[in-house]
Amino acid sequence: MKKKKKVQTSHKIWAVMPAAGSGRRFSPTELKQYQIIQHQTVIEHSVNALFQLPLAGCVLAIHANDHAIHRIKFQHQKQLFFCEGGQERVHSVLNALYVLKGMADDDDWVLVHDAARPCVSEACLFNLVETALVQQSAAILAIPVRDTLKRVSEHVIEQTVDRRQLWQAQTPQVAQIGQLVAALEAALASGAEITDEASALEFAGHSVHVVTGRSDNIKITYPEDLNFAHLVLTARLNTQDDAASII
Repeated sequence: MKKKKKVQTSHKIWAVMPAAGSGRRFSPTELKQYQIIQHQTVIEHSVNALFQLPLAGCVLAIHANDHAIHRIKFQHQKQLFFCEGGQERVHSVLNALYVLKGMADDDDWVLVHDAARPCVSEACLFNLVETALVQQSAAILAIPVRDTLKRVSEHVIEQTVDRRQLWQAQTPQVAQIGQLVAALEAALASGAEITDEASALEFAGHSVHVVTGRSDNIKITYPEDLNFAHLVLTARLNTQDDAASII
C-alpha cells in the first residue's frame, strides 16, 4: 500500500477555489468546471486533488446563480464551504478568504487553486507546501517557458523575447492567510493589475518562491483541453491500478 505523505507544521492548511467565472473561451453556454471526465466533473477532480494534502477545509467561491454545484456529492463535503464569487477572480478569492478568516488563523496557510485545473499531482502539491514551510514564504507552481516567444503587433513579429528567465505560472499558489488578504486588498486599493495571487504579493513587496511543476497540470481553457486532461487522469488511474495489482 502506498505510504501517505505527511506535512509537518503547527499551523493548519486550507484551500480556496475561485469558481465563479463564465469561461467564455471554453463555451458561450457550457461551464468547463462541470464537464465530465471519468464519471466526475472537472471541479470534483480539482477539489479531490487538493485533498491529497491534509486540508482543514476548502472554500469555493461560486456564482450566485450556480445551482449545479449543490447537486454534486463531493467526497469531502463536510470540509467544503461556499461563498458568492465576485466580478473578477481577485474578488472571488478575497470573498473566500474573508469566509476563511472566520475559521482560521492569519498564520495558517492557504492554497488558491483553479477550479479548471484537475490534473495537479500529489508530488507537486507536497513539494509546493514543503517549500513554503521551509522558506516561510509564499510559493507557486510554475514551469519554465519552452517555446520561442514572439512579441507581435498587428500579426507582425516585432521581437523575439529571451525566454531564459521566463516561467509559466500555475496553481496552486500558497501563502499565509493574513499576508495574502492584506496584499490583495492593498493591490486593489492602488488599482494594480492582479492576474494571480503572486502578482499581489509581489506588489506588496513579498518574496514568492517558484516550485517546478509539471506540464500536465493544465488549466482547461478550450474544449480540446478536456481531451488532454482525460488522457492525463486516465494514465494516472491506470498507474495506480497497476501498482495495486502488484501489491
